[in-house]
This record gives sequence, structure tokens and C-alpha cells, in this order.
Amino acid sequence: METSSVAAFAQAQQVIPGGVNSPARAYGAVGGGPRFIDRGVGSHLYDIDGREYIDYVCSWGPLILGHAHPRVVSALQEACGKGTSFGAPTQVETELAELIVASVPSIDMVRMVNSGTEATMSAVRLARGFTGRDKVLKFEGCWHGHGDSFLIRAGSSALTLGAPDSPGIPQGVADLTLTVAYNDIEAVRKAAKENSAEIAAIIVEPVAGNMGTVLPHDGFLAGLRQVADEEGIVLIFDEVITGFRVGLGGAQERFGITPDLTCLGKIVGGGLPAAAYGGRRDIMENVSPLGMKVSQAGTLSGNPLAMTAGLEQLKMLSEPGVYDRLERISASLADGMAENLRKLGLDYAINRVGGMLCMFFTDGAVGDFAAVGTVDLERFNRYFWAMLDRGVYLAPSQYECMFPSLAHTDLDIDETLRAHFEALKEVH
Repeated sequence: METSSVAAFAQAQQVIPGGVNSPARAYGAVGGGPRFIDRGVGSHLYDIDGREYIDYVCSWGPLILGHAHPRVVSALQEACGKGTSFGAPTQVETELAELIVASVPSIDMVRMVNSGTEATMSAVRLARGFTGRDKVLKFEGCWHGHGDSFLIRAGSSALTLGAPDSPGIPQGVADLTLTVAYNDIEAVRKAAKENSAEIAAIIVEPVAGNMGTVLPHDGFLAGLRQVADEEGIVLIFDEVITGFRVGLGGAQERFGITPDLTCLGKIVGGGLPAAAYGGRRDIMENVSPLGMKVSQAGTLSGNPLAMTAGLEQLKMLSEPGVYDRLERISASLADGMAENLRKLGLDYAINRVGGMLCMFFTDGAVGDFAAVGTVDLERFNRYFWAMLDRGVYLAPSQYECMFPSLAHTDLDIDETLRAHFEALKEVH
């Protein structure tokens, strides 16, 4: 069988919709076909054609230690020898839960699930059960997985009842979802007032990571906390991306705002399928089999392999100086990119917080989805391929982040910045 990404993609398309098991992997946004990966080591990936790349996707964020970290691999090998799944409690679940509770300010109790989508869906269901209300308020450009309540398109006005953004979503679900602009606290206050005693939850990425990297304006998160308190709404932080990436305690620790519920994923599983949601004890004690018994279950939730990988990774992240090192690596990358832009007379926005960043192909500040909508996608697409040709593996979309890892070296950063400068020259 021919071992090339082109042949592998053609074969996959015969049996997998689009040839991929998650849409962005198909490279539909940038044209062409995806690279099929053979292995990863540290900060580098190797495809099935033998090409080597410096990786800034890092499995879309989870691999904050880099690929195949020896401690994680060793812990997994030992766990595999004991069995891969039991459908029964194990002590490693409790150990990971205790470490999460100790690390994340808002979490008193936590329930393990298998994906970020499961975490957000479960948190919203819990908020509805706890409050006895039905409506959910979300933000344009924030992605919370593919649950029905989240795939709702925002309209052009500041406040809108959404329309379904995908076939298969009933209009009735859309009617219960309010969508406003990210960073627009006045639109939130207006929505809360017009739907008083009807909104169960406000769900937000405290740092938006699915329209590039978009930081909260000063006062935005505090304003959400105030509105939630005034209206009896459950405030949910979707920290699937930011959790353990912008700091051990996530964005909520970094910005000093405590939500009622928090959704975690990606890093919490150490590269294996795992996620979690948790929060105030009085809310979490309503999850089945306790309290009101808000339903949520999963055969593989708390899988011992995923829990082992997550626990080992979080133990390393809890060591002194780790986040200072990640901050240095990420700042070095962002500062170098900004210097390249200056040399070339370009004024593209670069947003960064902790170990996540994005360069937007648009001039001026980017603080909401409307600003993201001004990017030059055609130029980004050419830039993406120019970087890939130079051995730098980026997400195939302008709307995704770069995720530096603790495995990235000074040499990696230097090589990336050289490629960045050359790629920018090529596309301008």
C-alpha cells in the first residue's frame, strides 16, 4: 500500500465522512489535503512520508508537555498492564479529582466525562435542573462543542434569538438560546433584563480560543459575575482550552473571577479522551445519583488510562516554575512574531495569554467575533502552506490558536521565527 498522506486521505474518505473524525482535520478551510501523522516526539511531529514539523497544534492543546512525555508514557504502560477499563470505581479517579479541586478555585466537586462537549452539555443540563429555568445565554464566536444548544448562529443585532446553525437542531432548541457579542457586557445586561427569571446559565470561554485567541476586556468577566448574581443565573466558564494552559488554576485564577461551574478538557486528560465539569458543592450535589438526580452517565467516564495520563501530567504542571517557563516560551514566540511584523511594515494583531496565542491577518485590535471577521483568509491560507512547507505545523484555520508546549526549545522558537519571516514575505 502506498504510504503517502495523499493516498491515505483518499482511502480514508471511502469509509469515514470527509476522511476525518473531526472536521477541521480535513484542511477544508485552507484547501488541499491533510498530513497523516506517524508519530510525535517532544515538540516535533513526523508524518507518514517522513517529513518533520515543529508542532504548534499539540493535539489542539492537550499536549502541554509535548508528545510522548516519558513520565506520562511510563505511567500509561503500567496502567495498561492492570487493565484498560473496568466500569467500576478506581482510586486514580479520586486522586485526579482531588488534584483538580486543589488547583481550580471554583471547584468543590468534579465529575469526569469523556469530552469537552460532554462537559459543557452536562453543565448546562445541571444549571437548568438547579435553577428550574430553560434558557441559556452564550457568546458569538465561542465554541462549546457540538451540543444542540451551542450550534446556534448569532444575528446581526446585539441580542437575537438564534436560528439553528446545523441541520438536525430543532428550532425549539434555538428558541431557548440567546447569543450576544463577546466582550459586550451591556448586551448581556439587556438580555438578562428582557429574559428575567428565564435564563438558567451564562456559558462563556473566559478567553475565547475558537476564534483565534481573544482576551476578555477589563470588567467583562466581572460584569458577567455581577449579572449572574443579580439574576440568579449559573455562570459557567468553559475552560476546556484555558484550563491548566493559562495557569494551574485556569483563566478564573488568572483574572480573579470565580464561576459557579467550570468545564475542563484537553490538558486534564493528558492527551487521552477525558474531560470534567465541576463547581459549587450545592450545585454538584444534584448530579445523579445525588440530590435531584440530574442525569449524566458514561461507561468510559473515569477510564483508568485517561485518568492516569491526566494525573501524571497535572502532577508535573503543579511543580514550581513550570508556568513561568511556559510563559517565557510563549512570550518569546509572540514577541519574535511581532518583531517580524515590524520589520516588514505590517500591523497584524497578535493576541496572547499564557500558553495560547494567535496572529490575525487583520490590522488593529481583535476583541470580538466581528473583528475576527475582517481577517484576510486567502492570505492566511497561503501563509499556512508556506509555514508547513518550512516545517512548522499550524492549525489549518485562522480561527484557531497556536499552542506552545513546555517541550519547545529556544532552537524551535528561532527556527519558527525564521520560517515566519520568510512565509510573511512570500505572501505579501
